[in-house]
Amino acid sequence: MAQLLLELFSEEIPARMQARAAADLKRLVTEGLTATGLVFESAEAYTTPRRLALCVEGVPERQPDIREERKGPKVGAPAQAIDGFLRGAGVESLDRCEKRDTPKGAVWFAVIERQGRDTRDVLPDILTAAIRKLVWPKSMRWAANGFRWVRPLHSILAAFDGVKLVGQLDLGGGAVRFGNHTYGHRFLHPDYIAATNFEEYAAGLRSPGHVILDPAERRKIIADGLNKLVKKAKLTVRDDPALLDEVTGLVEWPVVLLGGIDAEFMDLPPEVLTTSMRSHQKYFTLLKADGSMAPRFALVANMAAKDGGKKIVAGNERVLRARLADARFFWDQDRKATLASRTTRLGDITFHAKLGTLDQKADRVQALAVEIAKHVPGADRDRARAAARLAKADLVAGMVGEFPELQGVMGRYYALADGEHEDVADAIRDHYAPQGPNDACPSAPVSVAVALADKTDTLVGFWAIDEKPTGSKDPYALRRAALGVIRLIVENGLRLKLLQVFGSGFGSFSAAVSGGAEKGAVCSDLLAFFADRLKVHLRGEGVRHDLIAAVFGLGGEDDLVRLLARVEALQDFIASDDGANLLTAYRRAANILRIEEKKDGVSYDEAPDVAGYVQDEEAALGRALDGASKAVEAAVAEEKFTGAMAALAALRGPVDAFFDAVTVNTDESALRANRLRLLSRIRATMGLLADFSQIEG
Repeated sequence: MAQLLLELFSEEIPARMQARAAADLKRLVTEGLTATGLVFESAEAYTTPRRLALCVEGVPERQPDIREERKGPKVGAPAQAIDGFLRGAGVESLDRCEKRDTPKGAVWFAVIERQGRDTRDVLPDILTAAIRKLVWPKSMRWAANGFRWVRPLHSILAAFDGVKLVGQLDLGGGAVRFGNHTYGHRFLHPDYIAATNFEEYAAGLRSPGHVILDPAERRKIIADGLNKLVKKAKLTVRDDPALLDEVTGLVEWPVVLLGGIDAEFMDLPPEVLTTSMRSHQKYFTLLKADGSMAPRFALVANMAAKDGGKKIVAGNERVLRARLADARFFWDQDRKATLASRTTRLGDITFHAKLGTLDQKADRVQALAVEIAKHVPGADRDRARAAARLAKADLVAGMVGEFPELQGVMGRYYALADGEHEDVADAIRDHYAPQGPNDACPSAPVSVAVALADKTDTLVGFWAIDEKPTGSKDPYALRRAALGVIRLIVENGLRLKLLQVFGSGFGSFSAAVSGGAEKGAVCSDLLAFFADRLKVHLRGEGVRHDLIAAVFGLGGEDDLVRLLARVEALQDFIASDDGANLLTAYRRAANILRIEEKKDGVSYDEAPDVAGYVQDEEAALGRALDGASKAVEAAVAEEKFTGAMAALAALRGPVDAFFDAVTVNTDESALRANRLRLLSRIRATMGLLADFSQIEG
């Protein structure tokens, strides 16, 4: 067994693409090995900003020999059949075949034997194919080459069993030959580093190359360095794992340093300071003991400087000073005009070609927020109206133009500066939330009303113009918006009828916008979309999707809080012995009814004739169904779904006794019909709580 070492050395690979590229390279190469019969022991991929590396251990030095037998036509078959068999098997003539007796007569068998090749001869094609199949979110061509890759590819190190492989990657205008060397750090050691095995390669990169190959090790060095420096300064680092991952992909020899923020900028909103440092400079925000921002920042240099990093820190402080000076300008200029005065400029911004401008959207959201506020305990309608009108106004502010990620956040600051109520300001900030599963969900009543109105208007609008998500495509993030609505309702326990809200939102669109779309159809289809999103939302909580479908299957259930209470009670019921057995009985009854109704061409939904009961088990089941249906209806009316399930559980004994003692398909037609109606009552009574036909298992 031998070791395969591969390195692709290029210009800087964007940090966000590195992990995926390493995983894809590993998959493509190992799949190529496996497909050619080369079963390996292990494989590990590594990344730095300028290289993808792969080490595969335990690769056989030679492919296994292959012996394959292929059955052909009978002896004496027509020549055309024989010729087709020989071509398919890759055999020249019947002389290379064997004649074997079978129970159906003598048959030709082609015996195909292939000798395995040396792995060294097979690998170049596997590696070049894998490199070509790598898919990048963005790629480029360089020089006169037709080959596309993420950045210009400079060299390929490829070695097997301690010896350089012979091969090359054709670039369509040039070629990169396989070599046995790489390069160290761009500045600290730009010279050749020879290597023909992984141990030699990794060690040479580290010293003298000043390159730490393993991203997990670089990440730990950065995290430990941050903690050490801030502890000495009696500060803490704001938790930001995404930034830590990104910076890990930007450096090959990480050195953590601390810099200072000029005091004149510390009165800027902390979000402005943090965003400016994080987005443009990749600096870490530092906090004081009380949680407020410290006038310091941490940076990760890709250089071990002789002066301990003093010039690096000074240079970064100078760049940050210029960035924050721009932010100061925007902050001062934006506050010279009120948010309300900016709303007129929203008419110049198109929200969507078919849905009008942001000004028109603001009008719709304003009306819908007032309507929703009626159903949000504690929500002041006037404040909801004001917040909805002002929510998008900061999009035309200079600060948001510079830092789009601060939309909403800056609106809150400007609203407070204008003297708006704090509830209004908070709702402006919160109306985009939640934007993902890890985003905090607003709980302030006015914020909830405006956030719901904004997302609902977007969803109804795109449904009205029939631009819904398809497959994996969702350019307007409508799935995320629906999940946001679900979280806002569920986490705040809102008793909100979605169909009514959808209808109110639909009514805000002109006939020209909706294009003649039928209100009921749009709202029903959107509710079905919400059912699918609710399954996704609850999947992480262990709730079965079929139970959600069973409750939605009743139709008309658009109160998510009530729906989830039903689902929870149904889940507990199905998990019990009574529930599991009753579900089995339901399926038996439903199957019999489906078959017999189809055969007879009639429905047996009418009530059974009590006088037509012949056996005690029929009468007992009829009485049990009467009692259960009344109890279930009363419990559902009071939203006591656990009690309703208990009422259904009481049916288990009578139902079991009925199926044990009673023959439904008797020869007496009147008796048979009455018993089928009794089965239909089982289906109808259980259907008061859920569509049990949707439940799997």
